[in-house]
Amino acid sequence: MTEEPGKPEESAKPDEPVSAFPPAHLAHLKGMDLVRRTLEEARGAARSQGKDVGRGRSTPVSRNRGRGGGRRTWSGPGPDRRDPQLLGLASMDMARTRGWSGRMAEGSVFGQWATVVGSQISDHASPTALREGVLTVTAESTAWATQLRMVQSQILAKIAAAVGDGVVTSVKILGPSGPTWQKGPRNFGGRGPRDTYG
Repeated sequence: MTEEPGKPEESAKPDEPVSAFPPAHLAHLKGMDLVRRTLEEARGAARSQGKDVGRGRSTPVSRNRGRGGGRRTWSGPGPDRRDPQLLGLASMDMARTRGWSGRMAEGSVFGQWATVVGSQISDHASPTALREGVLTVTAESTAWATQLRMVQSQILAKIAAAVGDGVVTSVKILGPSGPTWQKGPRNFGGRGPRDTYG
């Protein structure tokens, strides 16, 4: 092999054998003391080379993302925001960040109806619609509809205490109704359906 001009010949270094015994200055240490001292020396050597080495959570977590973004460091033994979270807490956090809190509060009116108004009322009346703050409740009989109209303000207060103010602004209580051909909230009077086949 010919040597290129201007380049010194590289001397080959033999592989140094790795000893199973600790160095002489660590020979008096045993067990975990030896491990701690070795770790401290390794960290010191890394710091002297300009590497960022920390002890658990004292090192901030790098949040740079993208191609080749910042490297991530360990979080340590304590609780961390990257740990698994309860599903309820995670969904509430996601709803808050995406602006879904109002819609979830509206849905909780239907989901918590029995606990909000009590089993006696929920056995005989149920919520059917919630539009623009107006909760429509349908009672199973005219007598129950009349009773619920008398305690309407108390029902509204219980709902506000359970799901928050402003979610339900008023309650519209309906009694049972017979079958109808009218569809939708807006309709006009007319003659209704007829036999057009004869």
